[in-house]
Amino acid sequence: MEPNQSSSLGDGATLLGETSCPLKVTEDIWFGCCTCTYFTRDQREIVSHLVAHGDEESKSQHPPMLPSSRSEAHGDVQKREGDKLFNCPRCLQMHFRKQPCLIHVPRPYKCKQCPKVFARNSSLTIHNRTHTGQKPYKCRHCSKAFDRNGTLSLHVRTHTGEKPYKCEQCLKSFTRLSSLKDHIRTHTGEKPYKCNQCPKAFTQPAHLTHHIRTHMSEKPYKCEQCPKAFTRLAHLADHSQMHTGKNPYRCKECPKVLARSTSLAIHNQTHTGQKPYSCKLCPQTFTQNACLVRHRRMHTGEKPYKCTLCSQAFAQSCGLIRHNRTHTGEKPFKCEQCPKTFTRLASLNDHIRTHTGEKPYNEQCPKAFTRLA
Repeated sequence: MEPNQSSSLGDGATLLGETSCPLKVTEDIWFGCCTCTYFTRDQREIVSHLVAHGDEESKSQHPPMLPSSRSEAHGDVQKREGDKLFNCPRCLQMHFRKQPCLIHVPRPYKCKQCPKVFARNSSLTIHNRTHTGQKPYKCRHCSKAFDRNGTLSLHVRTHTGEKPYKCEQCLKSFTRLSSLKDHIRTHTGEKPYKCNQCPKAFTQPAHLTHHIRTHMSEKPYKCEQCPKAFTRLAHLADHSQMHTGKNPYRCKECPKVLARSTSLAIHNQTHTGQKPYSCKLCPQTFTQNACLVRHRRMHTGEKPYKCTLCSQAFAQSCGLIRHNRTHTGEKPFKCEQCPKTFTRLASLNDHIRTHTGEKPYNEQCPKAFTRLA
């Protein structure tokens, strides 16, 4: 790579120093994606990222790979330090060795249907498919189709089972490099995505997005067959199986069938007795990390879910959701046999017993009751 020479990676990536302003030779270089705002110092990472956008030219010229060890990765850095690399002098003061300023990348290609602009015509062509609905890349194994070749390549791995990105510290492997990076943080403990409303931090931006909804009580994924709503699409998919009765994952030990493979894995622990998540403050153990996190709040007294209308706070998001109904008056659980409605499903179940005559709580004396409390 010669100084003052424009440089690019395939069809969609450009050096962030490649702009109308003069380039200066420095020890820092950034590769930026012109389809989105992704940027990185690592040439192999930008190639992997471009392949995800469907840039096959970059894939053939620079096959994505991972260093086999940390020392090898460190060696790559040492090699690059000896090269002449570029950076934009406009950004040198504010962004030296940090995020480059993306405004220096020229984006002359404008979408006619929305405000988005792009650095390359090919990127605009791909974007236009989001408006037209065109999906030219069809899967040979099923009926699915995609607007990008890279997205199809990732999908095909769900059929072939290929997981080329392997963790060096455990046996797990992944279909995407980004998934491996997220996973590595479970070993390092790094949680770079911090909530600005409570002390919580997360390994992935998607997890932070889901968490923020617990503060806002936002549940955008609504069930079409009942009043329930969810913060995650995956949770709605699980819930929807209750209405369809289709549960494709069968337990080998009992008749139970579940909607997701992850749900089956958690269920299997009820047979093995495995509870890998241990509380450091008491002897309790749990099958899921989420259960351990909720349990810890009993010790710490932490109540991260605060009501925006009063001073109440709660240890769990479901507590805040139920409390919010005292302000809104919402009663989503309706009795099918009379006009009564309730804020909680448990209250509805208690009420239904007044119609059925069921009195299940009668262990201590001949008297029986419809409610436990």
